[in-house]
Amino acid sequence: MISRAEALLLLKKNVQNNNLLKHMYAVEIVMRALARHFGEDQDLWGLAGLLHDIDYDQTKDDFPQHGLIGGKVLEDAGFPAELVYAVKSHNWYHGLARTSLMAKALYATDPLTGLIVAGALIRPEKRLEAIDVPFLLNRFQEKSFARGANRELIASCGEMGLSLEEFIGIGLIAMREIHEELGL
Repeated sequence: MISRAEALLLLKKNVQNNNLLKHMYAVEIVMRALARHFGEDQDLWGLAGLLHDIDYDQTKDDFPQHGLIGGKVLEDAGFPAELVYAVKSHNWYHGLARTSLMAKALYATDPLTGLIVAGALIRPEKRLEAIDVPFLLNRFQEKSFARGANRELIASCGEMGLSLEEFIGIGLIAMREIHEELGL
């Protein structure tokens, strides 16, 4: 399998936006935590999270292509079919069935990280340590909070057999591991 170092080279060749890179690092660490939780391959799941938006700079003005172009880039680079499909299916627009646990995890994790970051940023400390699961569950109910964090996609964590509370907890704990890298 392709190493994380090789994946980072490919990523940085395709993505220039530092905030987008931070988002991808957050999705990576949460995907690794979910893989641990489910007894799956942490490296494979982590790479899916790290690379899921590799085509964003190319597709930001053409949302229907998002995920499809990224999937092709990853397929051409030799990534496993399961990872490629998870990247393609993480864009709800395509309506692709999430046929693997990894695909279900990536679909729900992508917006979850935005909710968690938004929660940290509204606190005076602007730190992940300043928020907890009950705080985020309350914010989850507020439609005006973190509008870009699609609640329906986050709530799809039930497809993995996780409650919203469990899912948010796994995500928050994981993201705290790289708080310095995320600037939170």
